[in-house]
Amino acid sequence: MVNAFKLPKEHKEDIVNSVQEYAELEWSQELGRLGAEQFVDFMLAKLGPVVYNQAIEDARRVLTERTAALEDELYALEKPIRTDRR
Repeated sequence: MVNAFKLPKEHKEDIVNSVQEYAELEWSQELGRLGAEQFVDFMLAKLGPVVYNQAIEDARRVLTERTAALEDELYALEKPIRTDRR
């Protein structure tokens, strides 16, 4: 399985260690390093796109809200134009 999401080595090592600890504590199963790495890679492949897309959607929502607020502020700065001819 090809994983498009690459983690920095130190982050992946921390996650693999956490998975090994979790398996031992919660499932009473010893999970080897290779198995834990494969599990992390599998979860990244399955969850990565979902989490990434949600982050993009969240950023899009914030950007839209801030753009609307900025637009309101710009309208408030406009000066009225007098149309009478005096």
